[in-house]
Amino acid sequence: METLPSDWLSLLILTFVLGMKHGFDADHLATIDGLTRHNSRANPAMARYCGTFFSLGHGAVVVAIALGVSALAGRWEVPQWFGTLGAVISIAFLFALGSLNLAAVLQAEPHEVVQPVGLKGRLLGRLRHAGHPLLIAGVGALFALSFDTLSQAAFFALTATQFGGWQHALVLALLFLLGMLITDGINGLWIARLIARADQVALVASRVMGLVVSGVSLLVAAFGLAKLALPAVDAWSDGKELMFGAALMAIIASSFLLAIRLTRPPLAQGL
Repeated sequence: METLPSDWLSLLILTFVLGMKHGFDADHLATIDGLTRHNSRANPAMARYCGTFFSLGHGAVVVAIALGVSALAGRWEVPQWFGTLGAVISIAFLFALGSLNLAAVLQAEPHEVVQPVGLKGRLLGRLRHAGHPLLIAGVGALFALSFDTLSQAAFFALTATQFGGWQHALVLALLFLLGMLITDGINGLWIARLIARADQVALVASRVMGLVVSGVSLLVAAFGLAKLALPAVDAWSDGKELMFGAALMAIIASSFLLAIRLTRPPLAQGL
């Protein structure tokens, strides 16, 4: 679990960055990939917006959790083990997802487009084939019902109570939603564009994104594990949350820009 800063402006910025990071979760990418591919055949007009509706449903639950936690904050003391357990679960999922996505890139046949690999999405069954905006948002909402998401929303909502009441928690939740919406929305657009191109460029672009997803997951997990196991690393990283967040946001933005550029039609690339 990230250590959140104690000044309001830094907390606002970091919460936005955490939302972008959350949207880049391999489980999100894999499920948005499946929703977009299904709708590209069944409802092409909807395909490019799957990431946006998924993120709105997911974010609605995060906002509700943040408001609920802020209302209970005065009557509930957070157990000491809460943050540690959340961090352990997050690290385990990141290692699993990073390893699975790296294996997907390495094992893909030369003619195959690499698809993101998720864990939670497999539990949704036919819901991954949703075509209506409300159903897609519902899939996103179901994704938010996990310890990782619940603990993160509760954690920054409790931090917000240091500055005031539910209004501050709402602002943080909406910023988290905005960051997630940007990442997931762009991912949906990119997947739709990737599907429209069945050529060598699409093969390369999918491998670029696969390697970035696995690399970011494994690096974040390794750093989180080092903070838990080594007090010196934890002490060194204290106060550097914004710097790490900015670096992560730069990696995410650069990977999307590169992948989108690779999938632009040849005529558009020449303009």
